[in-house]
Amino acid sequence: MYDDHRRTGTEPRTARSPLRLRLLLASVFFPLFIAGTALFATWSANSTPDDSPGDTVLAVLAGICAALALTAAVDLLVIARRLRTEHR
Repeated sequence: MYDDHRRTGTEPRTARSPLRLRLLLASVFFPLFIAGTALFATWSANSTPDDSPGDTVLAVLAGICAALALTAAVDLLVIARRLRTEHR
């Protein structure tokens, strides 16, 4: 995309993110968020009305983990596309 990486004073327009670090973080946290989603969803499904935390709280935590897993998955796709175009 931008072949010249010297500082030109237009860095906000041409700023580059550390793709390898993003790839590492998304690769680590995607499976963790998937596991968290499964754990909280199972725990919520097996909880009784007298349990603490309640099934609503656990379902919300499962939803938050699912949303974060989706975000990590989309980030992995974006990173893969950017790395492919960077190597061309």
